Amino acid sequence: MYGLTKPVAAAEFSRLPDRFRKPRRTAWGDANAAGMELDSFLEGPSFDRAGNLYVTDIPFGRVFRVSPTGEWTLVTEYDGWPNGLKIHKDGRIFMTDYKRGIVLLDPSDGKVTPLLETRGSESFKGVNDLFFARNGDLYFTDQGQTGLHDPTGRVYRYDTAGRLTLLAGTVPSPNGLVMNKAENVLYVGVTRGNAVWRLPIMADGTASKVGLFIQMSGGHAGPDGMAVDADGGLVVVHAGFGTVWHFSALGEPLARIRSCAGIRTTNVTFGDDDLRTLYITEAEHGAILRARLPVPGRAMYSHATSATGVR
Repeated sequence: MYGLTKPVAAAEFSRLPDRFRKPRRTAWGDANAAGMELDSFLEGPSFDRAGNLYVTDIPFGRVFRVSPTGEWTLVTEYDGWPNGLKIHKDGRIFMTDYKRGIVLLDPSDGKVTPLLETRGSESFKGVNDLFFARNGDLYFTDQGQTGLHDPTGRVYRYDTAGRLTLLAGTVPSPNGLVMNKAENVLYVGVTRGNAVWRLPIMADGTASKVGLFIQMSGGHAGPDGMAVDADGGLVVVHAGFGTVWHFSALGEPLARIRSCAGIRTTNVTFGDDDLRTLYITEAEHGAILRARLPVPGRAMYSHATSATGVR
């Protein structure tokens, strides 16, 4: 099936400067990178209104801002493991932090503050990625160390009234997530199942008849970050395979973007004025790649935040 896809070339946009690289073992790397010495592990690409690209560096609790010309600035370095990242119209940054739950980052001073640390007084397994719907509802995955041996990963919605709802609790490693254009379906990358699940969202806000949308194969991991194009097609990062797949709204494979760096592609976002450039984080070499697609990405939505929830 994948042999019919159109190959799309990726080129390096920028990579983490040497001044920010100090290879060493970390607690996160011991658990998630086979104990390797790491100098970074990039994730969470997201653009602000000025065209700067923000990325997280999980094991070292760092967030960087990359200018349109590829210059790197350290925004913050703190005691945490930030993964997913989304920027709102008020300038604040929302992040999924494996250690600390959902947190907020003020890019003006680098201060990190908690937003959602627990569920019913219990800690999360280890939150991974997040997505905001048009109405301001926040969807996020709680992956932890789940997998086929322990299919207990969770998918949540945190709505504008501050209610936290469990949508699915039997997922073997839920990772990236994004909604379809109509926002009545939530797609979830299930890394250890090497698949993308489809969660229909009912009128009462619950998920029903959850199904397997795309079954993938190969690589050392599986689906990671995702994005949706303007036609409703799905862009899926294949972690451990050095690939980003482009599927139609029906799940038909359209294109394969091959990494020009390593195989640890992690996440993706659309950028540039026409939203036709795909920016890809690659963690093996601490690089940001980019590739052009014939269809633009779906414009992302920004919202303010209330005292209790997100709106």
